[in-house]
Amino acid sequence: MKALVLTAGILFAVSSLQAQLQSSKERKLVREGNKMYQSGKYSDAETQYRKGLEESKSSVTSTFNLGDALYKQGKYSEAESQFQNLSSQKIDKKTMAEVYHNLGNTCMKAEKYQESVDAYKKSLLNNPDDNET
Repeated sequence: MKALVLTAGILFAVSSLQAQLQSSKERKLVREGNKMYQSGKYSDAETQYRKGLEESKSSVTSTFNLGDALYKQGKYSEAESQFQNLSSQKIDKKTMAEVYHNLGNTCMKAEKYQESVDAYKKSLLNNPDDNET
């Protein structure tokens, strides 16, 4: 019985450490992507954000930033997909407002005007004080 408890404890510790390492790798990739994004290297930033998602498939930050990088490259359909993905997740209202705001911008560029208006409305429901939206 002691061996079973010890084995379970070791497995838990190893899986916890592995999750922390993945999270650390993902954060590093996002930081690298952010530097590239700020330098206007949107394609390179996209690559880093995609690598971040490989490390942590449910990363809100990697997904959001990937959507932004795709938008900057004019890949509106792909950007819309990233923001739509985030809109179905449980995230805080401020971030959700930003997701819907960016979704609205993306739909506007893709000439999907009603979808754009709907996204902006959802953004304002999450953050009524957002004057930019």
